[in-house]
Amino acid sequence: MVEHQTDIAILDKMLEPVARCFTPAVAKQIAELRADPPMQARIDELAAKCNEGELTETEKREYQAYVDALDLLGILQAKARAMLASQL
Repeated sequence: MVEHQTDIAILDKMLEPVARCFTPAVAKQIAELRADPPMQARIDELAAKCNEGELTETEKREYQAYVDALDLLGILQAKARAMLASQL
């Protein structure tokens, strides 16, 4: 857990220059991004299998890739929302 929090903090710091490039329109689009239904269904399927300890090695790598991507997207979305909130 500590490693994960450290990874998130590093990503957050590294993405700060990217966030400074956001226009309000870009920030709004990033804040509203969501997985499409097939992707969300696959993430949900992998999450359920992970909770049951039933992931294959290939599925573990796939699920970890989704988790990593969601972490990155979550940071960008938080920065986008903060930028939009500061515009009010």
